[in-house]
Amino acid sequence: MQNRSYESVMARRKEIMKASVGVDYDKYELEGIAFDYEALMRDTSYPIEEIRKIQSETGVGDTPLIELKNITRLVRTISEPGKGARIFLKDEATNPSGSFKDRRASVSVARAKELGYKGVIAATSGNYGAAVASQSMKRALKCIVVQECYDSKGKGQPEILEKARACEAYGAEVAQLTVGPELFYYFLLLLEETGFFNASLYTPYAIAGIESLGYEIVEQSNRMIGMNPDYVLATHAGGGNLTGTARGLRKAGAKETQVVGVSVDLSGLHMASNRDFNRKSFTTGHTGFGIPFAVLPDRSDVPRNAARALRYMDRYLLVTQGEVFYVTEMLARLEGLQRGPAGNTSLTAAIALARELPEDKTIVVQETEYTGAGKLPSAQLTFARENGIEIVRGDPLALDAPGKTISIPESHSQIAYKEVNMTDLRRSYIKQLIRREVTLIESDYEYLSEELKTDVAKVKELVKEVSANVDSEN
Repeated sequence: MQNRSYESVMARRKEIMKASVGVDYDKYELEGIAFDYEALMRDTSYPIEEIRKIQSETGVGDTPLIELKNITRLVRTISEPGKGARIFLKDEATNPSGSFKDRRASVSVARAKELGYKGVIAATSGNYGAAVASQSMKRALKCIVVQECYDSKGKGQPEILEKARACEAYGAEVAQLTVGPELFYYFLLLLEETGFFNASLYTPYAIAGIESLGYEIVEQSNRMIGMNPDYVLATHAGGGNLTGTARGLRKAGAKETQVVGVSVDLSGLHMASNRDFNRKSFTTGHTGFGIPFAVLPDRSDVPRNAARALRYMDRYLLVTQGEVFYVTEMLARLEGLQRGPAGNTSLTAAIALARELPEDKTIVVQETEYTGAGKLPSAQLTFARENGIEIVRGDPLALDAPGKTISIPESHSQIAYKEVNMTDLRRSYIKQLIRREVTLIESDYEYLSEELKTDVAKVKELVKEVSANVDSEN
């Protein structure tokens, strides 16, 4: 029997991952820091036509693209003359388990079935667990969901508990853990002991499943308005949502469409902190995941993360918790769509961005999610108060303080965004490399230019600048 100690299991993580994913990541490693990302995606995934066939077998995809005419009209009342872009919404809540993550899960579970695995395991506290459970039942596979659910006092957020109930409703076995490093250890242990497939969020299969979302946006946009969208806004956490959507847009020919990442600003809260765990009202789509995964994507549970947001992101915008709750109510009242708050993160930024753009421009918000008792703003705000968070009305940009205050706008004119400097994110990515004492070779600069969506000259300039700063810090 294998040694089950934390140190021993972590030492075996590479071989456990290889056995549980069916991908030999070593063959894609190149000289230096680089790896052949496109070859990884090409060899281990499916063509877009095959992805769509797999998804149609289990009722995934082909979700409606809806023009939010009432919200667009409202935006134009507070915009300068001639401003106020048209806003469209890709309603992913109509997928079987109620989110875009059915797309991810559909391909992963189909791959597990194809390779002969008896079951799948996913480590997630979010909608992905429900998606994997739902798709597993459709493919007659067993499913285990490992969920980071509680703080050390046994208190769990209503949104996470809601998602656990969903996973169980679809027939999954749910293992609920407290916040901390034991999640990854227990996940590895289960993979090794069960021999199940690792339905990780970050495999090529999971990312490929989302490509159909971007592809559909282009098809539907052209049918509805005769053109590709000018902007697609994607909620950004671990990077898979944005990566897969952007790749799908490209495959459908929308290479000029601007891809904008959006996160809830939870600056100052640490996601692995027992104290901070319940002091946030969003369990995903926030900066606690969005920034770390952008600048260090290979921090994931597979050797090489197929979600690489900086390769595809043109802009990165932040909104506040209170604004998203406000927009959740707006969507229900003006458009008759009650959807979960986290899925409205990008819609919040779209409302602010639309005010700046001409009326003939189009913005697609690329996902919604289902709602339920634990996800409703009322449940989230009640839980926040119980954890000492002050709920106020007023301008969120002036009053919001993550972990201390949630500010609900008093009017739609107070919906805004903060822009993240993309060059700063690229500096942070490079800083992570330098801190690991990586010695760059000439071919690495070409790789980094693709990773950071910039030219080689700019990469060399940033490496020189960041290296000097790190040396001065030491």
